[in-house]
Amino acid sequence: MSSSSTAGSSSRSSSLPSSTFELHLADERPAAAGGDVLVLFVRAGKDGPELLGHDGHRELLGQLKVTGAPDQLVRVPSGVVDELPVALVGLGSDVTASALRAAAGTAARLSAGDRRLIIEAPDVGSGAQDETASAADGTGEADRRLAALLEGAALGGYVYEGRPRGDDDRSPASKIVVVGSSQASEALVERATVLAQSVHLTRELVNTPPSAQSPDALAQAAVEAACGLPIEVRVWTETELADDGFGGILGVGSGSTRPPRLVRLDYAPDAAAGHIAFVGKGITFDTGGLSLKPPTSMVGMKYDMAGAASVLAVVIAAARLRLPVRVTGWMCIAENMPSGSAIRPNDVLTIRGGTRVEVLNTDAEGRLVLADGLRAATEEHPDAVVDIATLTGAQMVALGTRYSAAMGDDGLVKQVTDAAERAGELVWPMPLPSELRARLRSEVADLTNATPGNTAAGMLLAGVFLREFVGRSSDEPDAATVPWAHLDIAGSAQNDGAPYGYTPKGATGVLVRTLITLTEEFSAR
Repeated sequence: MSSSSTAGSSSRSSSLPSSTFELHLADERPAAAGGDVLVLFVRAGKDGPELLGHDGHRELLGQLKVTGAPDQLVRVPSGVVDELPVALVGLGSDVTASALRAAAGTAARLSAGDRRLIIEAPDVGSGAQDETASAADGTGEADRRLAALLEGAALGGYVYEGRPRGDDDRSPASKIVVVGSSQASEALVERATVLAQSVHLTRELVNTPPSAQSPDALAQAAVEAACGLPIEVRVWTETELADDGFGGILGVGSGSTRPPRLVRLDYAPDAAAGHIAFVGKGITFDTGGLSLKPPTSMVGMKYDMAGAASVLAVVIAAARLRLPVRVTGWMCIAENMPSGSAIRPNDVLTIRGGTRVEVLNTDAEGRLVLADGLRAATEEHPDAVVDIATLTGAQMVALGTRYSAAMGDDGLVKQVTDAAERAGELVWPMPLPSELRARLRSEVADLTNATPGNTAAGMLLAGVFLREFVGRSSDEPDAATVPWAHLDIAGSAQNDGAPYGYTPKGATGVLVRTLITLTEEFSAR
């Protein structure tokens, strides 16, 4: 059985990725052609490195200093291991779906310039380490590994469209073939293609220079991305934001000559099994406003709209995968700049719904735009709402740059962390202590947005603030609040270090796959 899909996007907007790749799953190796490279995997075994699927070669591996460590790739010319040139890629000690995904990503990332990658799925049999998580649709372990190989290779084959001239030799392989057998070939290929293109879209938007990405430009990119899909899109202008009471977004954007926007994306298929809403922080550049950041902290603040880009990508994926669940996305977009019209510390903003917030730190702006988005999203009484944001430096202090933080209602947080495990992404649950609410008291408003001078539990305090704006599950006054989870990706949304696995330097597109997996689970309930 063989299946293929071509991934790409419209070239109408320069902010959207225009590169294409062909992804295939075939039960037999294709006939050799010029420019082919065969990818084989090496496990770091107890008795030394082991070339999976090929007996012997231990002496060769030793001569080449192949260890099987993750992210190691060693090239071998044709005629040594196989008739084709071979890329030996390290898996680490355990052959899991996560390890295969990362190794396939390494192969694609480090094989730029090759015409076609042929990735041989290892037949690891009983020696493989089973993973406890199972796919929502009951996919078996073999299919999970094939899916991981497809995803990793497609994810690793990304380069920023705006890369410097003269770097054409860095273009990724245009064709990727994973050799392995499955009764679900077409579905596996389609899902991997959609997931990869969704992550690529997020990375491309986040990597875009801020001069080219005003709030309106990001809003128009959303319109372009949704074109041709069954998604209803509404964009609020600054006048409409004022008319509809979005004081947080308006306040944050008031210092910029490029006015703020709010984008609502609604994918509502017939007979939807449920309704999940996503809210994303979309600060196209964050100077800190009048609470100005120091120069070194300001570099990289173009990525402060990663949450909004992720929300866009998830809604697009749900529509492309035709998931039987309603998905609404809210992109809360503004540019946080200092000027004579910018909000000041001690100003009071009225959030949608009437809650008044005293601004004590204009650099705690993300929670102000999310407050508007959470209130608007929960007015529609979805079954769950998840916000995602590059929100606090405290998140990086607590969890570093590879783990994301999850806070909120225990049940939904557990669903998110389970989805992350299935997607192979790193999420750590964090508490929201009720005693922190007292720190947000204001003498002139309902609450403050920050506590300058007190850095304790900064990530958690932001979550406690956001919880105030989660609405009720129905119009009944005693109804419970909508189940809510808050994801802080301040550290994980941007990779300032060396590339690894399928993760490039720059924007990572983190948690897009997790949220797509979560949405699939809602559709399967």
